[in-house]
Amino acid sequence: MTIATADLYDERGDDLDSVSTQFLDLGGREAFDGPVRTIRCHRDNGLVKQILATAGEGAVLVVDGGGSLASALMGDLIAASAVRCGWAGVIIVGAVRDRAALAELPLGVKALGSNPRKSAKDGVGEVDVPIRIGDVTVHPGRHLWADRDGILVER
Repeated sequence: MTIATADLYDERGDDLDSVSTQFLDLGGREAFDGPVRTIRCHRDNGLVKQILATAGEGAVLVVDGGGSLASALMGDLIAASAVRCGWAGVIIVGAVRDRAALAELPLGVKALGSNPRKSAKDGVGEVDVPIRIGDVTVHPGRHLWADRDGILVER
């Protein structure tokens, strides 16, 4: 990512939505951007693992975990797979685990928090559906930019 989200908003604000939900920056890459893929799941990271093991081609996976912090939807092994497969970043409306290891990986990671408890692996959920983060709808295929200031999404 070569432009800060604040500067990008100054240039293109009418074309962008700004996510007001506050996330922790947990990955080794603080600024990232790319086309969006989405997953909606609750305390089950089977789909997260499956999708991040496919060619990311610079995409950003946005996971709607319903805001649950009861179990982690991604840890270091799944994140390392995402790096190998070329994903730019992962944003999780929920929890992750292995924070120290995530911070060492060249991957953007934003999440609401962390929990060492692992989640189910049944693969229950939906892929590439519009999801809401606060008052912003995130559509698959639209572009997303993230840095320490926040998250911007194409309308």
